[in-house]
Amino acid sequence: IWHKRRWQRGWEYHRCRVREWKKESYTDSKKRYRIKRKYKIAEYKDTYTIGHSFRVSKYSVLIGRFFKLSPSDLRILKIGSFFHDIGKISTPNNILIKTSKLNDYEYFIIKSHPLIGAHILSHSKTYSNIIPIVKFHHERYDGTGYPAKLKGEEIPFLTRIVTVADTFDAMTSRRTYRDALPLEVAISELEKNKGTQFDAEIVDAFVGIIESWEKGSNK
Repeated sequence: IWHKRRWQRGWEYHRCRVREWKKESYTDSKKRYRIKRKYKIAEYKDTYTIGHSFRVSKYSVLIGRFFKLSPSDLRILKIGSFFHDIGKISTPNNILIKTSKLNDYEYFIIKSHPLIGAHILSHSKTYSNIIPIVKFHHERYDGTGYPAKLKGEEIPFLTRIVTVADTFDAMTSRRTYRDALPLEVAISELEKNKGTQFDAEIVDAFVGIIESWEKGSNK
């Protein structure tokens, strides 16, 4: 009888945990759905964002493979780089598509998008491991970036990769306020800002990847 009661208590505990897990899973799936909807809205607010996120994710994964990251880190890098600008959902359209120079207030609003993005993602456990990428992708290697003024290796390695990929795509894409920069100009800017804005090792790796593309396309 004692063994039977112990088994029954164990079974009831197991069923209770399963119910709790199902409830948590359902709740988290609803939160993931809402986050994805917000990202879609952010895309439609600024058409530049659509292709930009895909390209940044592609470049980031290529860099990650160069450094032989684990499959789990590559997955975090791929998803985090894709969602890096989700916080721009809160940025007014007139600022996102403005063709002239931003004033101080508008620049302040733009600079808030990493924190807003991190806050949006914090509502789902599924996205918890990509929050550092979203929150810190505008930090600079010399510590003068935002929002936390992290410096050097204080900035997570995956985030440092996304910073290089994000900046490269921003330079080589057409924006509302300027045409796309030539490839050689973009590479020169990456090289010039090694050790200040970017991790030099990551820049060297990415420039090597780009140059191998160019050699392959010229054959």
